Amino acid sequence: MNREAIAGALFGRLSAATGFSGTASFKTASRRFKLFSDVSPADQPALFLIQRGENVSTVPGQPSVYVLSFDVAIYAHTGGDVNVPPASIINPLLDAVTTALAPEAVSNKQTLGGLVQHAWVEGEIQTDEGLLQQQGYALVPIKVKAV
Repeated sequence: MNREAIAGALFGRLSAATGFSGTASFKTASRRFKLFSDVSPADQPALFLIQRGENVSTVPGQPSVYVLSFDVAIYAHTGGDVNVPPASIINPLLDAVTTALAPEAVSNKQTLGGLVQHAWVEGEIQTDEGLLQQQGYALVPIKVKAV
């Protein structure tokens, strides 16, 4: 297992996620986390990949199984238009991220180009649609199973 190769492949897949129009979804993408207050509205939508930790399980006589945990922070700003809810921008971005991790047709798994056994979204996707402001965000939990 090569953790850096896995993180790089995951970031590459997510940062290149496209919307349904076929255009790039994110103006800013980084593996170096920033608070949304540090990302200007002009640099949004933005995506940040956060490496959270690992869970290791071992059965004697077999290779250890590693499940790496990541969070994807997505920021979207309405650009000052008070009539546009941030959720209307966040929702297509969530669709783009989950589509980027869709299973491959033959294996029914997302292997990040053969690097891992499977990568998937798992857990609660937290969102704040920016009810009282023009800033919204989502936090997407991702698991990656590697040997």
